[in-house]
Amino acid sequence: MRDVRVVLIGGTSNTGKSTVAEAVAERLGFEHRSTDGLARHPGRPWRTPEREVPPHVAEHYGTLTTDELIASVLAHYERLWPRIEELVTDHARDGAPGLVLEGSALWPERVARLTVPRTAAVWLTADDTVVRDRVRAAGRYEEAAEGERLLMDRFLARTGRYQALMVDAVEAFGLDRIDVGGRTAAELADAVLAAVEGQSRPARGGGTGDTAEGPRGGEQS
Repeated sequence: MRDVRVVLIGGTSNTGKSTVAEAVAERLGFEHRSTDGLARHPGRPWRTPEREVPPHVAEHYGTLTTDELIASVLAHYERLWPRIEELVTDHARDGAPGLVLEGSALWPERVARLTVPRTAAVWLTADDTVVRDRVRAAGRYEEAAEGERLLMDRFLARTGRYQALMVDAVEAFGLDRIDVGGRTAAELADAVLAAVEGQSRPARGGGTGDTAEGPRGGEQS
């Protein structure tokens, strides 16, 4: 891998970004961080043994339409972007520790316009049924009350719409996308690293390859 110091892994919720990013970071000896740690949008609206759904989260998913949920989360990501760009810039500098940053906040259009060197990016996608099954398993959907199921269904509607919009943007900018399919985390880490390697090569039409440019296009099945 040619001098890439920052790897960005985007994708909608429950596509395995965190697990894959951790595997990639371990292989590269980089730090691993999530954009959720910078500023979190209303969290996932289902109970776990450790936490109840906060009232404001239940209200958020219980009262907004899918279009309103999408508008809300995209506005949150827009507000968060300057902090993401600053973090990427800091880690791309000489002597800084490498970084694998993952999160839904890595919106393709903004990443495509990054001019930070030594940066590569890839997006993970998953079939809607895969995401649905993961969310329902996490929220114990079959055991949940009707109101709890409604919140999960609203979350899934937003998640599916977000992914559709994200895929359109990824394809419009010619960026790398990897479908998780039935692949293991190790196999997906291999695919991410192969995409990163491809991005770090000199672009067509010139370039010395001494330094990786900002994220650029390519195809990855």
